[in-house]
Amino acid sequence: MTLELRQIPHITLIFILAILTFFNSSCGDKKRDKIIKVNTIKTPSKLNVIFDTDANNELDDQHALAYLLFNGDTFDVNAVTVNATYNGGDIQGHYDEALRVMKLCNLNDEIPLLKGANGSFAEIINEWNPDDFDGQEGVNKILEATKQDTVIIIAVGKLTNIALALKKDPSFAERTKIVWLGSNYPEPGEYNQDNDTIAMNYVLNSSIPFEMVTVRYGKPSGTDAVKVTQEEINQKMPGLGPIAKEPIIGRHGGSFSTFGDYSVSLFEYIDYHGNPPSRPLFDMVAVAILKNKSWGEPKIIPAPILINNQWIERPANQRKIIVWENFKKEEILNDFYSSLKNPVLVTKLKK
Repeated sequence: MTLELRQIPHITLIFILAILTFFNSSCGDKKRDKIIKVNTIKTPSKLNVIFDTDANNELDDQHALAYLLFNGDTFDVNAVTVNATYNGGDIQGHYDEALRVMKLCNLNDEIPLLKGANGSFAEIINEWNPDDFDGQEGVNKILEATKQDTVIIIAVGKLTNIALALKKDPSFAERTKIVWLGSNYPEPGEYNQDNDTIAMNYVLNSSIPFEMVTVRYGKPSGTDAVKVTQEEINQKMPGLGPIAKEPIIGRHGGSFSTFGDYSVSLFEYIDYHGNPPSRPLFDMVAVAILKNKSWGEPKIIPAPILINNQWIERPANQRKIIVWENFKKEEILNDFYSSLKNPVLVTKLKK
């Protein structure tokens, strides 16, 4: 039988309503307490990364490194490692160019800079000695850092250092993930990929979490679309960044005290393509999509493999990778310029 409110005595009804009011108020306070507790739980506020670069190749590496170092509110930088590719000379040239950028950011005494592989993966493992090999300084740092903390590797050159780390210590695959700027996938013929295809296939055939930030020359879907003109650089870059404690001598000569001024010089000595003539900042995009995932579109695919310069799909492959494409050029470039106007330098990691 249903009891209606009008059948309950007045005093009793008041008492029941008072109890219900107290109960609801108490529950509301508990809910608010829970919300406050949830909202104040601290989550890791920064990404701890190692930047693996062929810094002396052209000019996008330098801009990616500066962008990373000027985003200290988003990133901690454990180390910078270098590798050598065709156009940048031997390993010393890549080391020197990375050092120039770090000096312009006043961080050369704060962040370790180490030499990785000068040769290719196949050359190095042909006479493999895990205690003495080309690139061991950088590779050992990568292995050591990932044992101590959660570290993401941003690789913007060939994948030789990553493949060597896997070769020396297969458990490395369980401790990190790789965000690699490279490949025209699903088409062949991209610089970072072609510099060491054996290393790339070795990584693709491993279990290490792998994200491919596509290049795709001439296509709007790859990082090739994130382009700037020399005029834009000349207008926006002069004087940007902190003033270096000591000026550096640039790759092409001249003395520079800010990264912005050095950027203008780098763009003076580069070839341009397209209409209007422009130059992509490929490598910078790999940093950008880690800062803000909405600036690109990720998709999950079974890991393919490159054979005879042709991508072979492996739809039954249980090993999955992420492919990034369709990048938001304006948002990325605006954030790049903003980061140089208002740099937040990364700080030295506590040992």
